[in-house]
Amino acid sequence: MKPIVAIVGRPNVGKSTLFNVLAGEKISIVKDEPGITRDRIYADVTWLDHSFTLIDTGGIEPDSSDKMLTYMREQAEAAIAAADVIIFLVDVRDGLVDDDSRVADILRKSGKPVILVVNKVDSFKKFEADVYEFYNLGIGDPYPISSSSMLGLGDMLDEVVKYFDRKEEAEEQDERPRIAIVGKPNVGKSSLINKITGENRVIVSDIAGTTRDAIDTVVKYNDKEYIFVDTAGLRRKARVNDELERFTNVRTVAAVEKSDVCLLVIDAVEGITEQDAKIIGLAHDRGKGIIIAVNKWDAVEKDDKTIYKYTEKIREVLSFTPYAEIIYISALTGQRVNKIFESVEVVIQNQNLRIKTGILNEILMQAMSMQQPPSDKGKRLKIYYITQVSVKPPTFVIFVNNKELMHFSYTRYIENKIREAYSFSGTSLHFIIRERSEKES
Repeated sequence: MKPIVAIVGRPNVGKSTLFNVLAGEKISIVKDEPGITRDRIYADVTWLDHSFTLIDTGGIEPDSSDKMLTYMREQAEAAIAAADVIIFLVDVRDGLVDDDSRVADILRKSGKPVILVVNKVDSFKKFEADVYEFYNLGIGDPYPISSSSMLGLGDMLDEVVKYFDRKEEAEEQDERPRIAIVGKPNVGKSSLINKITGENRVIVSDIAGTTRDAIDTVVKYNDKEYIFVDTAGLRRKARVNDELERFTNVRTVAAVEKSDVCLLVIDAVEGITEQDAKIIGLAHDRGKGIIIAVNKWDAVEKDDKTIYKYTEKIREVLSFTPYAEIIYISALTGQRVNKIFESVEVVIQNQNLRIKTGILNEILMQAMSMQQPPSDKGKRLKIYYITQVSVKPPTFVIFVNNKELMHFSYTRYIENKIREAYSFSGTSLHFIIRERSEKES
């Protein structure tokens, strides 16, 4: 599970510019007016042997009562709560200002590792004295960088990844399955946790968005322990900006990132929505196990075809995850809630399933005999062999003569043939296409 690194600081210190440089693509909107990054954006970043999820946050203005700035501050605080390491960005040209000190106070209370980074230092010699001024924050050594000139980033990232090993060691020791309970507000996530645990450990109310922070709950079932993570639901934003609409809640992203299985709770009465599809898209991209729990099933009028029609509709909206497990439950009455544990076990087994190379190649040869690999302008795709290289999610490498000829639809065809033999219910499969000459093969 990838560590999470959040870039925080007051508005207009260059957080989005730093994010874009580290992410390697222009994802955040960068403008010179404070508060343009209204919602954090996420990217996968690799430095040396370490991969992590980077979060770009809106600026923190500690005392602002403006609605949008208050919303940004809450989102940034959520990012701080979810992060494993925090990059605290300040601006050398503004110098040390009161708001920097207030942000530093918030970060100190978090108890998280904080790396103080002084941005816009295009010349260390010129700004040396100004950089040292930031020692007064009492957060540790300041690391001078220039995001726009890409100076000093290596030293900063070396410091960031130092904290990962301790986290990874702790995770390796804890082999209990982690299940993230995600979904929109008010679909019954907290009620479901309460029913599973048999006690009111999570406050339940009819006001959407009552659950403020992700809460870990350890549950024992059939002598095995599971960790359930209850999250705040994805809220609809008051103002929607298409370029910033990608994912809207850091708690959900963090919970999915740190889970083995993502349990999406949907409201049976309301049905599946576009927001649900976004959450599942996130879990699919991250290679997590996926279970759809249709809650409040007791409140739906049913005939002998209701469940089939409902399943068909879910499959239609979530067409990119035809492998997802679907269960119908009621958190209120407890109907089929124990089925969750059975589904989790199935998904985890499939996430860790390994297929021998010989068997995989038999499946491949049979698939190719039934449907020939595609050709383009007289060139035919040759597939030499396939092998599984890892689990969680199961990952396969296919060796071919020409990557360009390996159309995604043929990869999907091979995936379907593997699933016919082994199902892999509840888990995505990842395929890597590599070129190899005929002589090498």
